[in-house]
Amino acid sequence: MQDFKPKSFWKKPEGVTGAVFLTAILGGLGYLIATNTALIAGLFANTITLVATLAVLGAVIYMVLDPKMRNLVWYMYKSVMRSITGMFVQIDPIGILKSYTDDLGDNLGKMNKQIGKLKGQMHKLKELIVNNQKEIKNNLTQASKAKEVNKKNIMILKSRKAGRLKESNMRLEDLYKKMEVLYRVLTKMYENSEILLEDVKDQVMVKEQEYKAIKASASAMKSAASVISGNPDKRAMFDMAMEAVADDVSNKVGEMERFMEMSSNFMDSVDLQNGVFEEEGMKMLEKWEKEGISKILGEEKSILVNQANSDDDVLDLNEPIAKPMRESGHQNQYDSLFD
Repeated sequence: MQDFKPKSFWKKPEGVTGAVFLTAILGGLGYLIATNTALIAGLFANTITLVATLAVLGAVIYMVLDPKMRNLVWYMYKSVMRSITGMFVQIDPIGILKSYTDDLGDNLGKMNKQIGKLKGQMHKLKELIVNNQKEIKNNLTQASKAKEVNKKNIMILKSRKAGRLKESNMRLEDLYKKMEVLYRVLTKMYENSEILLEDVKDQVMVKEQEYKAIKASASAMKSAASVISGNPDKRAMFDMAMEAVADDVSNKVGEMERFMEMSSNFMDSVDLQNGVFEEEGMKMLEKWEKEGISKILGEEKSILVNQANSDDDVLDLNEPIAKPMRESGHQNQYDSLFD
């Protein structure tokens, strides 16, 4: 959250609306001036009209030069653009967060199924490796016996078969380690995302009431008065904090979906029956391992990868996936934004 940078007005949906309106206003003024030059010249010839025009021009210059007046006009313009945009696009921060909680819930359901599918593939792969090890041992035993009775052809045949199986097992063991990375990461993402979902739900529930209170108390006149006096608008500050929450949740939901898509593509490329897999899927996973810190996993990412590649830390596939529980005294990860 320390890296969060609020979007400028022009990068928000209401900013797009504002740009369209501003372009239309300037274009309309330019057209009127270009098509009515004779009328304008006639108006300037009239003393009263000239005085009125100069007065309007002076007011415009005053608004441009005076910081308080400039801020007030800018605030009113943004408010109008926000109201217009809100008729067509969801820009209410509470509404946006509610849609993210729906996405999070859907993704958690999909992730749970994906973890189950991956666990099944890993069981089959482990069984294949163990069976190959038995075959290797059996072929080496037969090769040894053939050598004792001087059956050179059988000895060569069995030795080569044992060599091919051993080479195949090395590839399968590498594949198993990559699957273990996927499994450890998916289960940890699932756990962290469950807690994230609870935190976001709590924020929505609490802040929805607070937002209604702020909207009721912070009338347009009060907000304008705050802007003129140089004080921050309470509603704008609240919206900025909610924008930070929504931006963080959006990034985490996006990371979940990208990792699930990558892991799904990787799993689909594996043909356990023939003991083969596509190198592209392996390269994608290795690229992800080398990328920076994960928003969902944080520094746990490197720990999980190291655990999967360690021979000392054996993964127990039969251990059920623990239901994530928030610890007593758990502090909502977004509370500090509203301090």
